[in-house]
Amino acid sequence: MGSFARKVLLLVAALLGALVTAFFAGIQAGLLVLLGVGFGLVLQGFRFGFTSGWRNWILFKDPRGLYGQMILMVAASVVSIPLLADHPQELAGAVAPISWSLLIGAFVFGIAMQVADGCGSGTLYKAGASAPLAWVTLPAFIVGSTIGASHQPAWLSLGGPFSAVSFIERLGLAPALIITLAGCGLVSAIVFRRGKGMSAADRACGPSLPRWVVGALLLALLYVIHLAVAGQPWGIVYGLGLWGAKIASGLGVSFSQDAFWGVAPHAQRLADPVLWDITSLTNFGLLFGALMAARWKSPSHKAGSDEQLTSQKSELHIRHWVAAALAGVVMGYSSRLAFGCNIGGFLAGVASASLHGWVWFVCAFLGSMIGVRLRLRLNMP
Repeated sequence: MGSFARKVLLLVAALLGALVTAFFAGIQAGLLVLLGVGFGLVLQGFRFGFTSGWRNWILFKDPRGLYGQMILMVAASVVSIPLLADHPQELAGAVAPISWSLLIGAFVFGIAMQVADGCGSGTLYKAGASAPLAWVTLPAFIVGSTIGASHQPAWLSLGGPFSAVSFIERLGLAPALIITLAGCGLVSAIVFRRGKGMSAADRACGPSLPRWVVGALLLALLYVIHLAVAGQPWGIVYGLGLWGAKIASGLGVSFSQDAFWGVAPHAQRLADPVLWDITSLTNFGLLFGALMAARWKSPSHKAGSDEQLTSQKSELHIRHWVAAALAGVVMGYSSRLAFGCNIGGFLAGVASASLHGWVWFVCAFLGSMIGVRLRLRLNMP
């Protein structure tokens, strides 16, 4: 198939999928699928990875990934925080307590995502782009997320240091926005102060700074549109857990007494068609958007690690498959304890002016410092 015909076919397939979804589930659902496609296109097309950005800083003091992520936070926050403040009835932010489950979950998630070479969004877009290990990590993530959701109420019963802190509700719009921007500036200043010059070898580890910037701005735009369309921030993990619960339910597992899936509104979402779930719609779109980006130029292109260090040349061993599967289960489980992954926990939390977003970032980054070393010891590709 020629390049032009392949591109047309991919575009038609994306539009057709959105139209079919809109026909069965409504216009909002169709728009969410298209937004998911956009997320996948940007994440894969610009190789915008939270995991790789952190790892390149930890190993090489390469600041580009963290700069890109802070630009994403700023661009998303300057629009979403005023929207949340002005429309509290129509829009819901991602605000969560500083619980022990958050502290432990985010830390453990940071370890596992480095071993797996992808957070929730990273696992999805790499699976969509046909990265081999991602198709082991993704189903394992689904299993872990389903179980983690069931256990989440028990973890939350342990309490934590602080209750939920929304800077918008406690301080108002202007202070909330200033605190959020100051947090992004502080991270950028630390990265700048501790960064170092990049060698040619280091520069091969990931996308150039302009690609990080463009990717960040596009993701921020899609994030804000998603907030307006869905009435809630972009998320990943809930949909994956719901898929697992639906599969288990179809196999005869009863969730009627489950502490999470057995109570409203989750019991209703479990009973409803999957196209009724906001997070699932964007996840489906993200998978296809990543596939589009990977196949746009070459039908044989495969996606590997964001750094593309050795992923296409390294031989995969049984330990790699086992490590990817175990990391997927741990990521799925711990992300439920932490109220989301890098998207639902970090990005959505910060862009909602919630203190837990920054706490999530610190804990997950500390975990990643361990995860990077563990990844090296396992010689993961």
